[in-house]
Amino acid sequence: MGCMDNLFCLLSDLTDTAMLAAWSLPCCFTILLGLLELCRAQYEHLGYPHGYPQGYPEPEQEQYSAPELPPDTPRIQLRLAGDKRKHNEGRVEVFYDGEWGTVCDDDFSIHSAQVVCRELGYLEAVSWFPSSKYGKGEGRIWFDNVQCNGKEKTLALCTSNGIGVSDCKHTEDVGVVCSDKRIPGFKFINSMANNVQSLNIQVEDVRIRAILSSYRKRVPVTEGYVEVKDGGKWKQICDVEWTKHNSRVICGMFGFPGERKYNARVYKMFARRRKPSYWDYSVNCTGNEAHVSSCKLGHAMAAKANSTCGGGTPVVVSCVPGRAFSPTSMTGFRKAFKQEQTLVRLRGGAIVGEGRVEVLKNGEWGTICDDNWSLLSATVVCRELGFGSAKEALSGGRLGQGMGPVHMNEIECSGFEKSITECFFNKESLGCSHEEDAAVRCNVPAMGFQERLRLSGGRNPNEGRVEVLVERNGSQAWGTVCSDGWGTIEAMVVCRQLDLGFASNAFQETWYWPGEVSADPVVMSGVRCSGTEMSLSQCLHHGAHLTCPKGGGRNAAGVSCSETAPDLVLNPQIVEQTTYMEDRPMFMLQCAYEENCLSTTSSETPANSYRRLLRFSSQIHNNGQSDFRPKAERHSWVWHDCHSHYHSMEVFTHYDLLSLNGTKVAEGHKASFCLEDTDCEEGIEKRYECANFGEQGITVGCWDTYRHDIDCQWIDITDIKPGDYIFQVVINPNYEVPESDYSNNFMKCRCRYDGHRIWMYSCHNGGSLSTETEESFPGLLNNQVIHR
Repeated sequence: MGCMDNLFCLLSDLTDTAMLAAWSLPCCFTILLGLLELCRAQYEHLGYPHGYPQGYPEPEQEQYSAPELPPDTPRIQLRLAGDKRKHNEGRVEVFYDGEWGTVCDDDFSIHSAQVVCRELGYLEAVSWFPSSKYGKGEGRIWFDNVQCNGKEKTLALCTSNGIGVSDCKHTEDVGVVCSDKRIPGFKFINSMANNVQSLNIQVEDVRIRAILSSYRKRVPVTEGYVEVKDGGKWKQICDVEWTKHNSRVICGMFGFPGERKYNARVYKMFARRRKPSYWDYSVNCTGNEAHVSSCKLGHAMAAKANSTCGGGTPVVVSCVPGRAFSPTSMTGFRKAFKQEQTLVRLRGGAIVGEGRVEVLKNGEWGTICDDNWSLLSATVVCRELGFGSAKEALSGGRLGQGMGPVHMNEIECSGFEKSITECFFNKESLGCSHEEDAAVRCNVPAMGFQERLRLSGGRNPNEGRVEVLVERNGSQAWGTVCSDGWGTIEAMVVCRQLDLGFASNAFQETWYWPGEVSADPVVMSGVRCSGTEMSLSQCLHHGAHLTCPKGGGRNAAGVSCSETAPDLVLNPQIVEQTTYMEDRPMFMLQCAYEENCLSTTSSETPANSYRRLLRFSSQIHNNGQSDFRPKAERHSWVWHDCHSHYHSMEVFTHYDLLSLNGTKVAEGHKASFCLEDTDCEEGIEKRYECANFGEQGITVGCWDTYRHDIDCQWIDITDIKPGDYIFQVVINPNYEVPESDYSNNFMKCRCRYDGHRIWMYSCHNGGSLSTETEESFPGLLNNQVIHR
């Protein structure tokens, strides 16, 4: 218990008993003064001129001057409203003459959007949308045929039909998407203070500043003052009109699913010792907003001369972190992220807290259609999974396409549901394809991981030698990572930690990237990751006793990162429908024998004998966001005369037959696939064809089909006894090519063989069924935990 808590406990105890009367007044004062001196020592480090602790220096004052407008310029106020997918986008709404209205899309352009975004305090416009993309507004259409050059200081100065003159309908309401970055020092409130109760707050510069020393040492910061950056200065908010709904929104912004109570007495005493600098306004949130910029402003707060804000104190929030982000000291955080089995999950995202939304129904995972998909519904998903509110609701399969059923469509949430499955949805309208799969990007707590890792020497910020910050002999030092065993999975963790997307390559030599000479020594070796870690330090690695035969420097580990990655998924129905058995004479299997596509006993088989083959077709889809290309360059492909094709990947697929206890009894593999686009979804053109030494790969939205009658598309089951088995296929088993999701790279079926016939049934991809159902199938449970 902290010093403050001890003080209040003592006072409470004394008050609750008759002992207080027995004490002399001088004695009480002596004890209280002594306790206060102890408390002063605890907070001594906070004794800066403006009350900022170490690590939060007073920022330089950023100058922002409100634009000077001609005296006859109509005074307007703008806001972004409607069905948002991000907080910095929405339908453009104008407040004029005491009424909110909209802007027509006629003649609107990116230049007009630029004026709107800058007037709202954003650096620039990203795009704009016509035809009420964010829903139809209400009231007057204040502007029509707006034409801006992009340099106007307010939308009211752009050419138009005149304010309030329009022949449009609300089906033509225009919307904009602004950049995430704010104009430095931007003032949140303009001169229309008399209408402040109706205005939307536009605040991106908000922080939780830890005050108590015990919370300042924790990562992430979960409790402290809520501060707003106004005109370049950080200010506190008066808590007179503050509600738990406001706290819920603030916590959600910082990656926490909920708020909790805190010891208010401690903060009251601190506020009396440090004069707060209050913001001029209160905040009025309903609690379901994804961002404080969607909240309304409350009343203007006229601070008293003694800065008591009408008897209140600075707003404090205390947030509850999700299980994966339990606060610890910076050096003590070692837990890897491991998602519990829930009714909702995210797939295909580059970092923790983003991905395609999938829900579990009747034991099978399926996707959500993006019809009516909004920031509100996305926030319910994020909070359910232990993250904060959603910062973006993605549509159109932006984070890859699923392959199971589409379970939900036209979702409508209030924002307070415990699960997305509690929201209303249209059970009758499920006519969606996976091109419409919904996804989210959630706010996650700031863990400080990016500060302990860097890429050095690369041609751009997305590549370079991996350098880590470690503690050596009591001080912090940068060093390299030993490249022994360094592979794609480890590179994926690095790119995730740096928020650079997916790994596109993992390098075991980095002599071509001159890093910091002072960081040449190896400080981490023996790194082995499972792929779910948020930080490289969470992976298995050697401790203080480093082992690295090649050393660091030019032999250090390196990576290159990419925003997108492919995702290969096998079609299980094709396997189930095309399986059959064939007895083939050995003299017709010479090419397959040379490529090791038969069991080892085939070497002792006479040429006139037969091998029994389990044959099937495979159809491998690329459901990711970028094309799948073989790791090897064309110059290193190997030509095979017997089959007359180039091997671009020596091992692309494993085929295994397992006993019911998980023991492998027979196996096969494709020594090399001739990767090409056999067919594609409507509207997508084929790009890869193997013929004539053509480029090999699988385009996004296409698939590569290997028919059952192709050599090596089998398992040699000549030596297998009749019985029940598990048939398993693993794609890209050695992780040679990075993918956005390795958990769906395997497929399993139940298999029954009676000595004369063979059946496949219950075929499914990895991760497509509930954990309970999947555990009834021996073999791999997750392709990401294969020991390499």
